[in-house]
Amino acid sequence: MIQVRGVSKTVHSATGEAVPILQDVSFQIGGGEFVGLAGRNGSGKTTLARMLNGLQQPTRGTVLIDGFDTADYSCLMDVRRLTGMVFQHPDNQIVSSIVEEDVAFGPENLGLSQGEVKERTDWALQATGLTELRHRNPNLLSGGQKQRVAIAGALAMRPSHLILDEPTSMLDPWGRDELMETLHKVNRELGVTVLLISHHVEDLLCTDRLIVLERGRVAIDDTPEVVFAQEESLADWGIAMPDVPFLMRRLAARGIPADASVVRVEGMVEWICRLLNSSM
Repeated sequence: MIQVRGVSKTVHSATGEAVPILQDVSFQIGGGEFVGLAGRNGSGKTTLARMLNGLQQPTRGTVLIDGFDTADYSCLMDVRRLTGMVFQHPDNQIVSSIVEEDVAFGPENLGLSQGEVKERTDWALQATGLTELRHRNPNLLSGGQKQRVAIAGALAMRPSHLILDEPTSMLDPWGRDELMETLHKVNRELGVTVLLISHHVEDLLCTDRLIVLERGRVAIDDTPEVVFAQEESLADWGIAMPDVPFLMRRLAARGIPADASVVRVEGMVEWICRLLNSSM
């Protein structure tokens, strides 16, 4: 479980002025949840993500990872073992010229036996669909494949939670779909908690829950359906209206009995089928 309790973060500018990055942020993420974190640039998303892995510390408040306090130096090894991080640029996380060696790097540094390292590496490669690419040079792979290598490296550490900071921002639509499919597989089949930071509304629609930060505060914490129903607030939060609810609202404005709560393509297909059946 991830628990963020009254977390604030303040930094100082070159002139010594105090600049608040996060202000009294609180939320809880249960094991196995798939949660999105959104907000405009500068809203504090990356700072918050780094706190969940102990890479930064709050000025005030507490961050607990499965009961371990990230501010307690003696707990940092446990925090980083439990919480895997995947950043925006996978090239920054690649440390080897062979995929399987890159994935094995983390477990090897835990001092595990060769057998345990191989078992973890094989498991992580299989979980991310990289088994057939294990002997390839990761630097020659596509963007989506590189991100899967980064995820495999994090999974090889056997984390309970996976934090991803804008992992799809550099990918084309095909690579983005490939990566999201991998994340859902990891979440569903392995029970790993996923916290996904993204500006792409298509990514956010795939989550079970969406937390929006605005000026360092939690603006809303609810399902994607509820969040994207806040049409007047989305622009203030720096979030675009997804295509499906945008279209449904335009249809409703023209007098067509459209369901404004529908935000996903699957829901729109069901609505169209119901509409066609009722007209027959």
